[in-house]
Amino acid sequence: MNRMAMLACLCVLALPSLAAAQGPASPPDDARYSFSKIDEGFLRLDRQTGQVSLCSRKALGWACETVADERAALEGEIARLQTQNAALKKELISNGLALPGATAPGSSERPAGSLELKLPSQADVDRVVSFMEKVWRRLIDSVNNLQKEMSGRT
Repeated sequence: MNRMAMLACLCVLALPSLAAAQGPASPPDDARYSFSKIDEGFLRLDRQTGQVSLCSRKALGWACETVADERAALEGEIARLQTQNAALKKELISNGLALPGATAPGSSERPAGSLELKLPSQADVDRVVSFMEKVWRRLIDSVNNLQKEMSGRT
């Protein structure tokens, strides 16, 4: 029995070292972070927020720094511009000015400074063609008169 108790104690003491020798256990599926090895250290993905951090060895130990996220930067800039736009609208209203593009739908009024494209009518086109014909005839007449003068001098 003494031998049996000793054998049980040895088994209890040896189990943790055997488990450690087998390698690290894989993280459970519900773990908050997942790590990927890279040359500079580890990339840490926060599965709850989607934020990525670079974890590397520093002078005082390991430190994780958030990796720049273009989406977060763009969302921040959009929020800043929306705030600025709202402030500018309030300032325009407080100065008694109309907001750009604030005409009612279906209204015939155009915002100040906008252009309207009007195509020429058929009568306008006919007048231009008639004018060009007159200019062309005068040019031909001038060239003919010049030729007559030149042929008369020789």
